[in-house]
Amino acid sequence: MKKFHLLLLLLFHSLLFSQEYAIISNKKISNLSQAEIKAIYLHKINFLNNLKMVPINLPPKNKIRKSFEKKVLKMNINRLKSYWIKQHYLGHRPPITMKSQKSVEKFIANVDGAIGYVEIKNLQNGMNILYKWSE
Repeated sequence: MKKFHLLLLLLFHSLLFSQEYAIISNKKISNLSQAEIKAIYLHKINFLNNLKMVPINLPPKNKIRKSFEKKVLKMNINRLKSYWIKQHYLGHRPPITMKSQKSVEKFIANVDGAIGYVEIKNLQNGMNILYKWSE
């Protein structure tokens, strides 16, 4: 019986404290698969439906970015650094970095083709959710 209560408590705790995140855009882009998002963030896809894609990152130490890299890109920090060093020599730059979720949303609202990630609980109206994940 104690194990059952402990299991219920753990389940309740994980539901209560789990974080939900989303890849967002303005209304010019519809749903994207995880593979498409990864390709956009690694600059393997630069255009989608004749629209220039502009991926936006949060700062490297941001918890949402860390979750995004782990759950969506499925790459650790060392692998990403190595990838971007190689890409640098090919003339490719990593995605633009913004300081906050609010700045990501403002940029996306004004730039067609821009995508970024935020906590769903902080999401403003007018944004299109392309993909969701949770931690």
